[in-house]
Amino acid sequence: MSPKLSHAIPNCFYRVSIKGLILNETRDKFLIGRDEAGFWDLPGGGLEWGETPQDDLVREVEEEMNLTVTKTASRPCYFLTGKQTVNPDIHIANIIFECQVDNFDFTPSPECLEIKFVDSKDIPDLEVSDSVMKLVQIFNPQNHTTRI
Repeated sequence: MSPKLSHAIPNCFYRVSIKGLILNETRDKFLIGRDEAGFWDLPGGGLEWGETPQDDLVREVEEEMNLTVTKTASRPCYFLTGKQTVNPDIHIANIIFECQVDNFDFTPSPECLEIKFVDSKDIPDLEVSDSVMKLVQIFNPQNHTTRI
């Protein structure tokens, strides 16, 4: 969204972004990816018109990481609001669904150059998005003890 267009959007509106919570094998860390600008974020992106959140997440993870989502929770596990990293004038509503992928044979793309699993101890050394910073503060592995 261009800066010119973002000023035309009233302050009470949020862009809806669907994000994936992909957990490691021990379910105590979650996957983030680094974009061309050097920012780390959860996989996912803007909800397309007419698309379900689950379909959006499958498409976004495939586009960004070339990973195949095999399962997506029917309900979100977290809901966070914040500012877009690239354009802080745009407010984002991040709706986070736990999901699983078939494997981690990651293929870099311009949208995602690198992936890693993180927890709160890893974040201070990384340039993370607003949503990752907020998620790491409330992420509790005890809430994710069973697979979806």
